[in-house]
Amino acid sequence: MLAIPIFLPLISGFVLFLLATAGHKWQEGITKKLSVAVMGIVLLTAVFHGINLYGKSPAVTIWKLKEDIPLLLHLDDLGTVFSTLVVFVWILITLYTFSYMKGDKKGARFLGCHLMTLGMLMGITSAGNLVTMYLFYEGMTLATIGYVIHAQTKEAIAAGYKYVFYSIAGAFLGLIGFFYIYQLTPSIAFTPGGNFTHAAIAGHEMTLQLAVLGMIIGFGSKAGMFPLHGWLSTAHPVAPAPASAILSGVNTKMGVIAILRVVYYIAGADFLWKSFVQYIVIGLTLLTVFMGSMLAFKEKIMKRRLAYSTVSQVSYILFGIMLLQPAGFVGAMLHVIYHSVIKNNLFLCAGAVIHETGTTRVEGYRGIGKRMPVTMVCFTLASLALVGIPPFSGFVSKWKLCIGALYSEIRWTKIAGPVVLLVSALLTAGYLLTVSVHAFYDKPEKDERVKEDWKMVIPMVILAALALLLGIFNEPLIHILEDIVKEII
Repeated sequence: MLAIPIFLPLISGFVLFLLATAGHKWQEGITKKLSVAVMGIVLLTAVFHGINLYGKSPAVTIWKLKEDIPLLLHLDDLGTVFSTLVVFVWILITLYTFSYMKGDKKGARFLGCHLMTLGMLMGITSAGNLVTMYLFYEGMTLATIGYVIHAQTKEAIAAGYKYVFYSIAGAFLGLIGFFYIYQLTPSIAFTPGGNFTHAAIAGHEMTLQLAVLGMIIGFGSKAGMFPLHGWLSTAHPVAPAPASAILSGVNTKMGVIAILRVVYYIAGADFLWKSFVQYIVIGLTLLTVFMGSMLAFKEKIMKRRLAYSTVSQVSYILFGIMLLQPAGFVGAMLHVIYHSVIKNNLFLCAGAVIHETGTTRVEGYRGIGKRMPVTMVCFTLASLALVGIPPFSGFVSKWKLCIGALYSEIRWTKIAGPVVLLVSALLTAGYLLTVSVHAFYDKPEKDERVKEDWKMVIPMVILAALALLLGIFNEPLIHILEDIVKEII
């Protein structure tokens, strides 16, 4: 059962991609039906896992590379949270995609990549050990290249090369780290609390800390962490809006879960506590939070502005992870979910504006709220949530992260953490809420009202509502995350 949400979209997406590449005339007629069918099956499977398998940890061995290196699927509580998030967001983005890609001759090929990416993401969230996660993680790179180069312009191809370069660099660091961990530790299976016992790693502590640091930076390339963040700002402007939403709202979270697995399920919080690895990564995340916010504030292309925003916001998450204590972990996981909802919505809103008006620059949003009111209301609600205005969801996660920083036993983090997060929030207000003000209060260049497509509007409205409701009704989610914390810290 665990294999269904992985291989069903993976195989059907590959078949659709081949048919689209071959140029079959009948491909457009089956594309939507196939995608809807696959989404429905994946959703039902995810619901089944969430209700009936929560806490029971079913495991399936697909194949054995070696006797001690099985390709293992094991859906634990952390994987359940991520896989449910992926499937829910995917359904909404797919509905949006049907309208956004209408008339695009390469639309069937795009949906082929779309389905293959879903399969790879579900593989990452269901991986039971390091090698399984790594293989699906690199498979995700191959599946998502089609997003970046979809337009097949010079800019898109150049962005594709850059995306591949950063991905290979991250993969290389991850592979080196994996090699040392495999050689020097008793297991590569994901174990709550980690596998690095004092007896097993005696004499190899420094080597393993360097291996873990390499893996964190390597997997941080997908998460947009400095210094491997450069692909985001070139990939997003050339990719279609649904692809940008996935790359920013979902793809980056696979970098996050990979880092979570290495930190809490391979190394363990005790092994990394007050190590140079913790200090370096916390420093890098705070630098990235500030740098991403500043770059977003200065940027004039909307999708590139949102890409830089993602660089900043995902580093909030990595900061919380590396605090290595319960409040920081809960804040980080809340921001994983909230940022996915919020940033997906912002990219979908920006995509709707591009689709209907052709506007890509920030100044083109002047007066657009009078022409596309539903879209810009959704954009504004998502912006308020990302800034962290109560009672929106972003406030809850950022509050938890600040508490985590204050509870940290690392003295400089108590000060630097909250200060950087506050400055970033102010910059976020500057680069997002000013857009909304100009959109509703400035005079539009054209007076006619744009007809907003309901298939594009519905996902935006749902995500905007969730940005508020998840902030108000946050207790059930916090309880789930606190249960996970008890297992790993």
